[in-house]
Amino acid sequence: MSTLYIGNVSVTDLVQKYQTPLYVYDQQKMEDIIDLFLENFQSTEFKTKILYASKAFQIIEMVNLIASKGLGLDVVSGGELYVALQSNIDVKKIYFHGNNKTFSELELAFQSGVEHIVCDNFMELEVIHMLATRYQQKMNILFRLNVGVEAHTHEYIATGHINSKFGFAYDSEECQKCLNLIDENDFLILEGFHCHIGSQIFDVKGWYESIDKLVSYLKDFAQPLTLNIGGGFGIAYTDDDKPLSIESVLKLLIEYTEKTLAKNKVAITELIIEPGRSIVGEAGCTLYTIGYQKVTPEKKYYFVDGGMSDNLRPSMYQAKYLCDIANRMDEEKTQKITIAGKCCESGDVLIDGIFLPPAKQGDILVVYTTGAYGYSMSNQYNRHVIPAVVFIKDKKAREVVKRQTFEDLIRQEVMIDEC
Repeated sequence: MSTLYIGNVSVTDLVQKYQTPLYVYDQQKMEDIIDLFLENFQSTEFKTKILYASKAFQIIEMVNLIASKGLGLDVVSGGELYVALQSNIDVKKIYFHGNNKTFSELELAFQSGVEHIVCDNFMELEVIHMLATRYQQKMNILFRLNVGVEAHTHEYIATGHINSKFGFAYDSEECQKCLNLIDENDFLILEGFHCHIGSQIFDVKGWYESIDKLVSYLKDFAQPLTLNIGGGFGIAYTDDDKPLSIESVLKLLIEYTEKTLAKNKVAITELIIEPGRSIVGEAGCTLYTIGYQKVTPEKKYYFVDGGMSDNLRPSMYQAKYLCDIANRMDEEKTQKITIAGKCCESGDVLIDGIFLPPAKQGDILVVYTTGAYGYSMSNQYNRHVIPAVVFIKDKKAREVVKRQTFEDLIRQEVMIDEC
């Protein structure tokens, strides 16, 4: 009977020590992917910068890893900013995103020394204008522009189309108002333009179109600006996914930007990208314990001790995954199985129809490529506790997030006798 090893550590040892469900990350794999980004996203014509998109997976240890590699950080909420501030990241490398940043979140950005804000709308810029004046503090602003490019991906993760909730059009009245307000304030600096057309992108044409749009706007400015073309680099969840290699897509983006700038006779100070999923997605997996089984006229179910509380993506936008019985890796896959969770929802199905060996109660199921948006979207629905997180490197596993306890579930509740 063959057992799966992750970073040369047996999954049976991991489960025995940390229980299930369990998020497991191969730290060396994450570092290798980061190195690929650093090696291939370079130009002789302009500076380049890589920001890790926190929303994919953010804990202090992950941010520390990013910082150790010299990357910057993209945060989209006060909570993500707060976590980043507890890490080793240089606050000057933090870029604050979000379509509805609250006053207190923007105030925290000014108070903590953040120097870059990606502005999503004019109302937000008015608040930034007020805070910059109050604190007498300079702030670099990138406008999040809606470039009208349709990324060929799920509608819930496509963000560049004209009716998206994110950003505004360059030729809109709102954009002109933003430009005017920056001109009026000595503390606000127009750093450049940002766009993000979506996630799980397998075709560079969408990026090419967005680069064309962004570069065309530069002709209206005397000084070079920064362009941030976002993230969205696709990864392989199943055999049907055919993403471009990191090396090839980065080189293509650099080459296309260089040619487009030369063609339009304009320059930029810097080109920025924001990978998240592509750094952590394939490096992470989730371990479960198989419980009961059920046979219906059309399906056979294996039930696991997690579900939509630790992986919301299948229920949210029909995300697909592959899996194995991790302690029976060498056995023939003879049965078509649906993997269902234990949440009280019919939609709590992790994988619908995959061939696996016959399982026994207590076997370990591994679901691959859950490193992005598994832990980030974890929740306490049905009062499930959030699993632990383990990093593995050099044949050693270390717990970087402890499993919640039942006591944690009520820790924030106020009892009647405390009122």
